[in-house]
Amino acid sequence: MDPLSAVRDYTIRNELDRIVRYNDEFRFGSDYSFPCSIETGYRSKQGNLYTLETLLFFINNHQLKHIEYIQKARTQGVTAVTLPDRKPLLDYLTGKVSSSDSVQLNDVVNLNPQKFPDLPLNSSIIASEPFPPNFSEQNSTQLPEHEVVEFTAAMVTSMERPLKDRESLLECKQRDFYSVLVASTKREEERQRVESQQRKDGLVAKNRLMGSEETRYGVDESMNYDNSMTPKPKMMHLMMKGSKIGEGVPIILVPSAFQTLITIYNVKEFLEDGVFIPTDVKVKQMKGAKPDCVTVQKKFSRDRVVTAYEVRDKPSGLKPEDWDRVVAVFVLGKEWQFKDWPFKDHVEIFNKILGFFMRFEDDSLESAKTVKQWNVKIISISKNKRHQDRTAALDVWEKLEDFVRSRSHS
Repeated sequence: MDPLSAVRDYTIRNELDRIVRYNDEFRFGSDYSFPCSIETGYRSKQGNLYTLETLLFFINNHQLKHIEYIQKARTQGVTAVTLPDRKPLLDYLTGKVSSSDSVQLNDVVNLNPQKFPDLPLNSSIIASEPFPPNFSEQNSTQLPEHEVVEFTAAMVTSMERPLKDRESLLECKQRDFYSVLVASTKREEERQRVESQQRKDGLVAKNRLMGSEETRYGVDESMNYDNSMTPKPKMMHLMMKGSKIGEGVPIILVPSAFQTLITIYNVKEFLEDGVFIPTDVKVKQMKGAKPDCVTVQKKFSRDRVVTAYEVRDKPSGLKPEDWDRVVAVFVLGKEWQFKDWPFKDHVEIFNKILGFFMRFEDDSLESAKTVKQWNVKIISISKNKRHQDRTAALDVWEKLEDFVRSRSHS
């Protein structure tokens, strides 16, 4: 008989008290004798076979809590049964179940144990106390609580088995990424279309001025039979203008008054870097005279092609042909800002020019009461949260580019 079957048989018959330890072996009454360290046919979930010593110590102390059982096993130098194995092992040894997947008797060499006469029941060495009789639990060293926790965690971790690893995740079985490829291709096509459109936007004003004066064959329609070498006044102006710097570049107007948030002093930092700097701070930082014109570009963009814009604060300095290049204006909210503009009313102004009104989000709506009657875009920024300026600047650029694109198609 194998040792596992012997332990189970004695447990079911409630004769564990007949199992005694004698030196390095256990004697099962006068029936069997096995070495203490012999492996039994019960395999743990970790893969190792439990020894006879481990099983007898467990069956005699199964009533203890698991932590107490581990502490006692450690103090006596016995390998403990793991927590996941406790219940199925106890059910098998006590006969609650007749078989178990963990029982592998074929892995154990059957012995022909010798029979020995029964030892007296009052022997000081019995299976319920299969260790030195001078052991005292009161004198034993208890495990610190943190060591018990670490031991239990290590035991649980040792039972873990990975369901997926890095390789299996990368294989992505039964998954199709064709839709991702299609979406990526569409985004690339849209980006190229926008770049192509922006190349055209840079020459919008110039094409608008020059395109109507020339025919598809290069013949100037401004000439006539009576005076074929004398161009009309408008064409004469274009010929005199030549290749002046800034020709064809869209213009953005800003107020010259300091009480507005965006001026010619701080417009470059706001539109290019997405950072609002108060005008009075920029004036103190600036060296030299006030600029008449500032050039800005949309820097924080994925687009490879950017369009330059001129920013000015003196509408009175614009020539009649320059007004065709004005695409946007930051309004102050005052009627006098539009004095002497070449438009009859606000409807015409904001139909041809995109209007923006900058305000602090905490300001009262009373300050924007007049502006709300106009067709302008209200842009709100925080007084203190500078990281939000970039979002406001992007909003300006988005509306400006859409407006310029729509004008070029009109």
